[in-house]
Amino acid sequence: MGSLPKRQRVAAYAVILRVAPGSSAGQEILLSRLAERITSDELWTLPGGGLDHGEDPRDAVVREVREETGLDAQVGETARVYSAHLPGVWRDGRRVDAHALRIVYDGWVAVDAPTPRVVEVDGSTAEAAWHPVSEVVDGTLPVAPLVLEALADHQPFRMQRVGAYALIRRAPLATQGAGEGDVLLVQFSQRGFHTGSWSLPGGGLDHGESPRPALEREVQEECGVACAVGELLAVHDEAFSGTAPSGRFEDFHAVLLIFAATVDPEDQPRVVEVGGTTEAAAWVPVADVRARKLPVLDTVLHALDAAGRIGADPA
Repeated sequence: MGSLPKRQRVAAYAVILRVAPGSSAGQEILLSRLAERITSDELWTLPGGGLDHGEDPRDAVVREVREETGLDAQVGETARVYSAHLPGVWRDGRRVDAHALRIVYDGWVAVDAPTPRVVEVDGSTAEAAWHPVSEVVDGTLPVAPLVLEALADHQPFRMQRVGAYALIRRAPLATQGAGEGDVLLVQFSQRGFHTGSWSLPGGGLDHGESPRPALEREVQEECGVACAVGELLAVHDEAFSGTAPSGRFEDFHAVLLIFAATVDPEDQPRVVEVGGTTEAAAWVPVADVRARKLPVLDTVLHALDAAGRIGADPA
């Protein structure tokens, strides 16, 4: 038997992860099932495919993900490269000495992306779906070796953000009697981490933006009220992993600068920003916060305790 014809192929793929809907921990991965003309066995692989001549790999993977899943993806700036020498495999009805170079990017799709579906006609994939990562790792789902290699090497994108947040309180109303009064809180929408939970108004600093002007801007966007920013009460931080508002799965580290602030106690808060991470804003009795009558982040209690230590009274 003579030497086999040599065939080299360069392709680009994406590892696209998300937190499973309704779960705070379980991850899912977007995969494509190879068509029967490629293999008669059920086999899932990363969405992606071969580069056209002169095509940039990042453009190629975005195109391929769209064709194979119907979803518009974004990909990171860096990638890993995997090389596989496959002598004697079948390609287009004949045996060849194949060499596959796979460029694998970190990818993500919007949090409200539709159900994946194959768009390309007569392509190499027959189905697209989200699958639990646990079923990939334990072998429940049959996957191509590339999937396991890429998952073993994959590291979530690290995101560190400095933000400014406001502890805004008002004295007890006449109908409330004695007590600690109310605190102004915002509730996270489905576009942000901690969906449905309540926290202090505020957000990330833009590049070059000072904390106090940033906080004034954020309170106006999230609560529709003007605030006067006072002293720094505390610096708090938290680290967690999850799906960011962009849809990217991130290893997130938040550094929170918590300031005392005041507003007109007669102001009625309302969300001004459209399509943001806040879906509600309200005055909440501090007693309800301490009793955990609503889902509040630890940041709120941390801020209240810090204010108590330094004697910061409600406005």
